[in-house]
Amino acid sequence: MPLRENPTARQVRLGAELRKLRELAGRTAREAAGLLSTDQAKISHMESGRIGVSKERIRRLAVFYSCDDVKLVDALCVIAGESRGQGWWDEYRGVLPPDFLNIAELEHHATCLRSVQTLNVPGVLQTEEYVRALHGSSASTFPAAEVDARVEFRMRRRRIFERDDPPPFKAIVHEAALRMRFGGREVARGQLEYLLEASEWPTVTVRVIPFTNEDFIEVTSPLLYAGGVVPQLDTAQIDSPVGGLFIGAAAELAKYRRLLDSAEQSSLSEMESRHLIRRIVREL
Repeated sequence: MPLRENPTARQVRLGAELRKLRELAGRTAREAAGLLSTDQAKISHMESGRIGVSKERIRRLAVFYSCDDVKLVDALCVIAGESRGQGWWDEYRGVLPPDFLNIAELEHHATCLRSVQTLNVPGVLQTEEYVRALHGSSASTFPAAEVDARVEFRMRRRRIFERDDPPPFKAIVHEAALRMRFGGREVARGQLEYLLEASEWPTVTVRVIPFTNEDFIEVTSPLLYAGGVVPQLDTAQIDSPVGGLFIGAAAELAKYRRLLDSAEQSSLSEMESRHLIRRIVREL
C-alpha cells in the first residue's frame, strides 16, 4: 500500500488516537505489529496517518489495548471507513491548500462549533464580497482563478447551516474585527448586516467583545473549536503565519476551552452585541 503524501488532518487524528491508546496500554509498536502480523514500520505509518487502517484492525487493536470505550472505538471506525472523494471539499484538492479542505471537513463533522476572532468575521459567516476583498486585494499575489476558487469554497462552507441538523455555532468577535473596512464601506456594511442576519439563525450565537472591556486581554490567533462525536475527538484549529494547526492533545484542548470561556464571559450579551453591530453599521 503506497504511503499518503499528504494525509488529511482527520486521517492524522485517527492515527494519533490509535497511538494514544497504545501508549496508555503500555504496549510497544512491535507488539502491535505482532498482533496484526505486520512490521513495526507499518504501525508507525498507521499512527501518523500515512497509511489507512481497517475497521477490523481498529477493533482488534482496541481489545489488545484493553480499551472499553465503545463510542470512541466506533467513532474511530467511522473515520477509518471514510475515503477521499466523499466530501464536497475534495473537489478542490490540488486547487486550494490542504488546510482549506481540512477546515471544511472539520466543520462538516463537528457536533458543535465555537470560535474567537479578533480581526476578521468568522470565515463561515463571511459574505462573498468580504471574502473577495480579503483574498483579491491589490496586495494579493493570488491569480484571479485561485481567488475565485477561494471565494466559491468559502461560500460552500456555509452550507453546514442549511442541513437538517446544523451544528450549534458560538462566534465571539472582537469589536476590532467589526470596524475593519476590508473592501471599503459598502462591503463592510454588507458584511455586518449579514452577520446580524446570521445572529438570528436558530443555531448561531454572535457575541462581541467591546473595546471598553478591560478583562479579556488575551491576544489570540483566530481560533476554531470543533466538538467531536466523542469528547476525545474534539479539535482546535489555529491559524498561523505558516498554516493552520490542528490540535487534539487533551491538555491543549482544555487550555483553549478556558480561553473560549474567558472570551465569552468578557463579551456582551447577544442582544447587546446586536445593538453594537447596528451602531457600527450606522457609522459606516
